[in-house]
Amino acid sequence: MSRRLPAIHGAAPAVNRRGAKLFVAAGCSGCHGGAYVGGPAFMKAGLKTPWPSTADSGHFAVTRRPDDMWVFKVPSQCNVDKTGPYFSDGGGASLDAAIRLMGRHQLGMEFSDAQIKDLRAFLGALTGTIPVPYVAQPQLPKARTGGGA
Repeated sequence: MSRRLPAIHGAAPAVNRRGAKLFVAAGCSGCHGGAYVGGPAFMKAGLKTPWPSTADSGHFAVTRRPDDMWVFKVPSQCNVDKTGPYFSDGGGASLDAAIRLMGRHQLGMEFSDAQIKDLRAFLGALTGTIPVPYVAQPQLPKARTGGGA
């Protein structure tokens, strides 16, 4: 996040600064923190209120450990305004809907429309240019033919 901090300080619009303060005060940064504003941790979906969709069992599908039921990798918030729909099931059709769901189910908060606007502005300030080689179709090796191992 440190490279993107100038986007929310100094001459940045007040809405970005309000969103950044709310992001921290509401507790979002407890999971979405660090250099990429999220990424290294796994957390249970529905910490405060049960998550509305239980179709995807989360990390449990990999580990088969009951404690991993509905546990998911915390995504980076960098470029989040470009990566919808949100969540493993696409249940957050828009960034505003995703913010509302996270507030309700992860934080136990009902964000007002004004707060959602501020949070969306802050998250939008975390958008950068993705280098084309990073998202380019990879060159895949040719398939082997014949009976070799």
